[in-house]
Amino acid sequence: MSAAYGLQVRISQLDRRQYALVVGFGVGAIGAGIGLLIALIGPLLAIAALLGLLAGLYIITDVSAALYAIIGVVLLLPFGVFPVKIAITPTLLDLALGAFLLVYLFQWMTGRRGRLELAPVHALVTVYVMWLVLAFALGMRHASPTSAIIRQFAETLLSISMVFILVDLMRHPAMLRRLVLVIVLAIGAQALLATSLYIAPDALAEALLVRLSRIGYPPGGVIRYIEDNPALAERAIGTWVDPNALGGTLATAAILIAPQVVARKPVLRWRWLTLGIFATVALALLLTSSRASFLAFGAGLLIIALFRYRRLLPILLIAGMAFLFLPQTQSYINRLAQAFQGADLATRMRIGEWTDSIEVIARYPFMGLGFTGTPEIDIYANVANMYLMMANQIGLTGLFIFLLTMTGVFIYGRRAWRFAREDPDSAAIHLGSHAALFTGLVNGIADLYFFRLDFQSSITWFWLIVALCVVSSKLILDTASQRIAKGAIA
Repeated sequence: MSAAYGLQVRISQLDRRQYALVVGFGVGAIGAGIGLLIALIGPLLAIAALLGLLAGLYIITDVSAALYAIIGVVLLLPFGVFPVKIAITPTLLDLALGAFLLVYLFQWMTGRRGRLELAPVHALVTVYVMWLVLAFALGMRHASPTSAIIRQFAETLLSISMVFILVDLMRHPAMLRRLVLVIVLAIGAQALLATSLYIAPDALAEALLVRLSRIGYPPGGVIRYIEDNPALAERAIGTWVDPNALGGTLATAAILIAPQVVARKPVLRWRWLTLGIFATVALALLLTSSRASFLAFGAGLLIIALFRYRRLLPILLIAGMAFLFLPQTQSYINRLAQAFQGADLATRMRIGEWTDSIEVIARYPFMGLGFTGTPEIDIYANVANMYLMMANQIGLTGLFIFLLTMTGVFIYGRRAWRFAREDPDSAAIHLGSHAALFTGLVNGIADLYFFRLDFQSSITWFWLIVALCVVSSKLILDTASQRIAKGAIA
């Protein structure tokens, strides 16, 4: 008996030694890895990488966290890439979208999801995606795709898939409200950052932004000016690099937030904070000097006032008159006047691009050029107009399908609006998301970032807005049908 007990004690001691050895080896390996990381990329980025790793481990266990990570990357670090190259260098958006899709599919594989929720407008989105794939395949007749173009096109399809995935995920109004709350806070942080960098001395702002070169941002020449002329006024860029891309994002986000300021039940408990965020976003938009985005912002506010808050029309009129005549805004007014007259360099370049684009459409009207290249050296597809660029790359047919899809989203939203007006949980979100989509479509008349492949965060943001429109409409219609059914039973 004592011999057996002694043997058991020795085995237990051996197990403890093995356990200690494994723990010691693990601690040593982690310490060596941290030391190597610090030596390679510096202490600050090493700490950021470790925090990112811990966040990544959490994200891949929770689909909501993965979704919020996409929002954070799109609005705060839109052009960030993974700081360490492992065969390829994925963007932060690649990692966020991949983690989100992985967690979502894992829920299906484990049986946590058993029924796919869809909306009628998904049929049009499906046709649009199929046409994009066909245009990409046929475009390879002109040039072979590079690995970057293949990756960007795949990201575009994944961004569009958010319209399907979010409708399936967001089955309760509370989930939608939390998502909008995250968006409001993230865009508020970006607007505050953009405004602060604009106010800061150029040398300090440049030094701060250059630090992001470790994650793929430009290593210098970051500060932007009107017409890229340092003699003219500076333009706010935040962490978006391009002021026009930032302007389009801020304009649509400001319109998404605007109904929350006067909503009966805003997603933020403190209305003053909502108003402060909206004002900061609007100010940052003005500082980008993006005329197309500013005019689209005005169009979005007008839509909100006409559809829901007509008492705001006199306020908008007074604000518009003040903007026209205040001394502080006269330089902006002059630039708007130059744009309508075609008198400045940027507008003349746009007009030249539009003229060339019409010639391209005349040569390739049905299918367009595709995404991989052009058949002739004097042809280019990029043009500062989202609709002309679409016609260039996916043909007039693809443009028609896109416009039909957007029309379907608005018709579906109009069906839900008659119920949404009496729903304090969803009314502001429903109106704001559809007005934001309208703003983005207006902005596309003079900008291309919601379709251009190398601006993936802008594309993702646009389709997130479309997803918000469809989700809010479906939730409202589902709730209304349940109430009608209960009333019929009673």
